[in-house]
Amino acid sequence: MTDMSQHCAPSAVTLSPLGILDSDFPDKFGVPRQPGLAPSARATLRLLSPYDDPLTVRGLDAFSHLWLTFVFHQSPERWSALVRPPRLGGNRRVGVFASRSTHRPNRLGLSLVELLGVDTRDGVRLHLAGADLVSGTPVLDIKPYLPWAEARPDARAGFAPEAPRRLPVHLTHAAETALARREDAASLRRLIEEVLSQDPRPAYRHDDEARRYGVRLRDLDIHFRVATRPDGTSTLEVLDILPA
Repeated sequence: MTDMSQHCAPSAVTLSPLGILDSDFPDKFGVPRQPGLAPSARATLRLLSPYDDPLTVRGLDAFSHLWLTFVFHQSPERWSALVRPPRLGGNRRVGVFASRSTHRPNRLGLSLVELLGVDTRDGVRLHLAGADLVSGTPVLDIKPYLPWAEARPDARAGFAPEAPRRLPVHLTHAAETALARREDAASLRRLIEEVLSQDPRPAYRHDDEARRYGVRLRDLDIHFRVATRPDGTSTLEVLDILPA
């Protein structure tokens, strides 16, 4: 019998990004915690040389969705065996491998995105929707999504059995006025509502309703707060929309 302990793993693996992603999220605060939760979010993946050969994406436009393997490049390199998932209120700890935390040993992430189009007129650019990735994210690999092989509706989802709850989003008069000046007002409104309805505040701040927050979307700073209605329900109020 072979002693598997004698087979040592390589001490280091070198990976090179094949592309860099540009998205609606200049900063990591406010980025949806899972892909597909903000379908109006747009992104472009620009492939780098030598991967920007149109031959590398021949046939890709036949698929509607893609898996992206990427690096959490804005996360610290340190990691911990235990993490605090937001879905557990930021109070309970679980093992890092029982979570989808960004603080991982190799900082690798996996995201399922919608492919809107493939542009090969000058290099290769993939136009995407529903990405949960900050601008500048290095992408390491691209694979087509196969629903018959990878969709498992009966799978157990542990401590996250359902999609996160959504808060109603209300825009003040000042925010509505600023939004009306934009050529992309319709898509921007959808993006604001999809992102903010998920309540991007840190889990430990959910009892601090007096605090004012700002999230950067596209070239704007969106200021908001969460308020409690007389009936006890919460609503997210967009206070203003300002140039970043």
